[in-house]
Formats: sequence, C-alpha cells, structure tokens
Amino acid sequence: MKFGKARKIFIVEDDELQSSLLMDRLTRDIPHTVTIFPTGEDCLKHIHENPEIIILDYHLNKDKKDAATGMEILTVIKKANPDIHIIMLSSQERYSIALQSIQKGAEQYVVKDATAFEKINNLVNDLK
Repeated sequence: MKFGKARKIFIVEDDELQSSLLMDRLTRDIPHTVTIFPTGEDCLKHIHENPEIIILDYHLNKDKKDAATGMEILTVIKKANPDIHIIMLSSQERYSIALQSIQKGAEQYVVKDATAFEKINNLVNDLK
C-alpha cells in the first residue's frame, strides 16, 4: 500500500469504462477525491472547484460535432488556472502530439497502453 497526500482530481474522459477503471486505480491506495466528466465543457463548468490535477483525454469527443477537443480544453484550463497539473492521456503515440501537449501546458503525456493507469497513479502519488 502506498501512502501519500489525498488529492482532488478531475478525469475528463468520454469513454465511461476507461474513466471508471482509472478512478478505481487512483482511489485504491489513497483516498483521492475523483470526479469524472464526460466532456471538456462539463469540466470547465466546475473548474472553479480548483482541482489539483486533471487527467485529460486527448481524443475527447472525437465523434461529437462542435465539441471541444482535449487540446482545446487544455488551453482553456491553463488560462483559467495555470497551477493545475494536467496529465494528457491519449492513444496517440506520435512524438509531435506529445510535444504539442507539453508545449501547451500538460506536465505529462501518457499513452493509453496496458501500463497507462499504473503510470498515472504513480505520477499522481509522486506529485510534490
């Protein structure tokens, strides 16, 4: 069992199963307060709640016309509160996408693979 500081975390992920599994992993060892939002717009409505960390899906709402992408939401979050730690989560393995995410303010870029949730859990728990 890991010990660490409980944090307020938002998960912005349109895949319900992915977000539930990630929330389960994040709350298994440390009782983080985790809120799931299926859209970036839903997250932005609650940004005043000042989460410490936001885990943001890069391909957010890719099937919905007129919905904001993960990259667009990242930009708005960093303008609203540059102190929020952003972890971008994506199935994209392209270096250019990861670099663009970091340049726009994400602190980490995690590729969705078999170890992604464990990597995110470690990043969250190791955050100073």
